[in-house]
Amino acid sequence: MDIQPITTYTGKVVPLFHDNIDTDQIIPKVHLKRISKSGFGPFAFDEWRYLADGSDNPEFNPNKPEYKDASILVTGDNFGCGSSREHAAWAIKDYGFDIIIAGSYSDIFYMNCTKNAMLPIVLDENEREYIVETGEVTVDLPNQTVTAGNKQFHFDIDETWKNKLINGLDDIAVTLQYEDQIQAYETAKTF
Repeated sequence: MDIQPITTYTGKVVPLFHDNIDTDQIIPKVHLKRISKSGFGPFAFDEWRYLADGSDNPEFNPNKPEYKDASILVTGDNFGCGSSREHAAWAIKDYGFDIIIAGSYSDIFYMNCTKNAMLPIVLDENEREYIVETGEVTVDLPNQTVTAGNKQFHFDIDETWKNKLINGLDDIAVTLQYEDQIQAYETAKTF
């Protein structure tokens, strides 16, 4: 996966205000047959996104014309609860969302987002409602702020994840930063 750094990011928002959206609702288990991280986007929110005949559900917010090209999902509390499947984060990323703003997350889903180059932000309900009203926001990760209209909201993030997202690093890239030391250790090690 090509990881793009997130520093200052401006994007259109789409609301999906439901609490307790679980990983089965994000990507039903029937679609977990791929062996790579990509290709899951068309199955994200499958049961809400499509009608029984396979056509787009016009009532599903991300399908509505006014939310076309939205890259920031604004949702409810306890987002990503349920099973620990990493496929849920892959599906949302592949769908086109780089940032999720929720009231809270399941711990495992939150970690899966950060490990897959998505920024999960926690804001309270009033702030999320205001953001949706403005339609577009700017996220400043170094300063940990979300700016919508004439308001700015602070969010918290662990420094480790912040550094990885700002620099476009995954766990392998972080390890490779120590390649010289690893090589020196391997060379000096006697078996």
